[in-house]
Amino acid sequence: KNHTYSFTIMSFQTLWLFRIVLIVTFISHASCFPDQAGYYSFTKDAKLAPMFARFDYIIIGGGTSGCALAATLSQNASVLVLERGGSPYENPAATDIGNFATTLSNTSPKSWSQLFISEDGVYNTRARVLGGGSVLNAGFYTRAGDDYVKEAEWESGEVEAAYEWVEEKVAFQPPVMGWQTALKDGLLEAGEFPYNGFTYDHINGTKIGATIFDQAGHRHTAANLLEHANPDTLAVYLHATVHKILFTTKGRPRPKAYGVIFQDANGVLHKAELAKIATNEVILSAGAIGSPQLLMLSGVGPMAHLTAHKIKPVVLDHPMVGQGMGDNPMNAIFIPSPTPVEVSLIQVVGITKHNSYIEGASGVIFSYSWTRNYFDGVLNYLNEMQTSRTNTSTTFSTQSITDFFKSIHPLLSATTKAGLILQKVAGPVSRGHLELRNTNPNDNPSVRFNYYQEPEDLKKCVEGITTIIKVINSKAFAKFKYPDGTIHGLLDLILSIPTNLRPRHVTSVFDLRQFCIDTVMTIWHYHGGCQVGRVVDKNYKVLGIDGLRVIDGSTFLKSPGTNPQATVMMLGRYMGQKILRERGAFHKKDEEA
Repeated sequence: KNHTYSFTIMSFQTLWLFRIVLIVTFISHASCFPDQAGYYSFTKDAKLAPMFARFDYIIIGGGTSGCALAATLSQNASVLVLERGGSPYENPAATDIGNFATTLSNTSPKSWSQLFISEDGVYNTRARVLGGGSVLNAGFYTRAGDDYVKEAEWESGEVEAAYEWVEEKVAFQPPVMGWQTALKDGLLEAGEFPYNGFTYDHINGTKIGATIFDQAGHRHTAANLLEHANPDTLAVYLHATVHKILFTTKGRPRPKAYGVIFQDANGVLHKAELAKIATNEVILSAGAIGSPQLLMLSGVGPMAHLTAHKIKPVVLDHPMVGQGMGDNPMNAIFIPSPTPVEVSLIQVVGITKHNSYIEGASGVIFSYSWTRNYFDGVLNYLNEMQTSRTNTSTTFSTQSITDFFKSIHPLLSATTKAGLILQKVAGPVSRGHLELRNTNPNDNPSVRFNYYQEPEDLKKCVEGITTIIKVINSKAFAKFKYPDGTIHGLLDLILSIPTNLRPRHVTSVFDLRQFCIDTVMTIWHYHGGCQVGRVVDKNYKVLGIDGLRVIDGSTFLKSPGTNPQATVMMLGRYMGQKILRERGAFHKKDEEA
């Protein structure tokens, strides 16, 4: 009996202890268990932000790199993310594959897509939403090539691990159907060997890449990477427009970033500073337009330019800020189809030997309604800019764009019976620059990319268009083009569409060089402005300034892979890990001292 009684007491004690462990475990998990996408407890409107706060890291821009970086740094530090736009979870359906063009073309004042027109006369957009460009783009996911990783001097094992961390949340194998299969087979028929099947890797030949759309057509963006974050140490404020980075020179041989001033949607200014620890930093992740723009607005850039805009004080004369702007030129051929085609964005790519990438899309993205919506935004933009600039010459007046819609409506109303094959120039060699237009952080700066200024880029375009023509004329693609259609007719069709504001030449139908110049478009892969070796060092620290890094596509010398989004997300994770290691080593050394 005594033995039985002792066993019973022990059982109750064990049960009681087990219940205590369960409760403690539940409480601890409740405080640190990762939030699910769309239900982030740490995401709030900037109107709810305190007037003053301190953090270990302040990240400007909750975009493609900023989300990955924030999620990583939050594991061992307090992190503030300031995103000028809203949340993609406010309207999840808008990010689905069927709404791609509608969402991208919505350039209304509070939309996720902000229109700008470069000084080259080419329409372009900037993302203003948590997740950045990954919320708006065509979804293609592919890694950078091995040569790119080597040139960047990244550690290959860490890069691989960072890509895998990203892919766990956002990458999927696409369902390749009729039109995309014909594009694949047409590329092989055109000689773009070998066939590499489905792969994340950037290798010559024809391949099927990954996509950030799942099997149901739902988009997974960089914002999904915040599921990796520690919700107890991360604060994300939306509709938070940063006006300037704050610097101090007191008792220092060179400037040090110590905080930011940001504005909420009500116009109220807030201040955030770094906690007083030597390793803490402000990190710019505002993209290739926003990062150089904000450096200049904060007094870091070419002195003469800053002085002309009455920016005071000039913290550092940094002549390379805003320089080296590049945008991969895109040219496309629109192919009406006699048979219906699936809704597909970029899935198949031909990575050619002449450094032009061939890709295609089909289906509802060519509807009349979104095309009209987009060009309405263009006309509004031009009207707004008319009194303040422009140097851009154009043969397309407001009336000519209106006339275009009258003529094109019958064609575009058949939304499921057309495809588009495009070429993107790798590199490119041609470079431009970014300058402030005014001191309003909400307004676009002036950007010139100098498309096809260098003959090398133009040569790649001609070879790319030649490859597209081979694909269109291939047996594999015959089902998806009208038998009596001619290549000259298809080229003329693109020339008749106001794809940009550049002049048209009658010779373009017969001269592919002129066709490339006349019909150039963006594929939204612009980069530069804060380039490695010119504005930042190999660790992405701004040269000549302490406590400030730039980690985004503005640092790239050229765009990685056939689509940069995978590498931009990877870079956020990669550098986040590296910064945490540096932070740990510093504090360990400090403790030992």
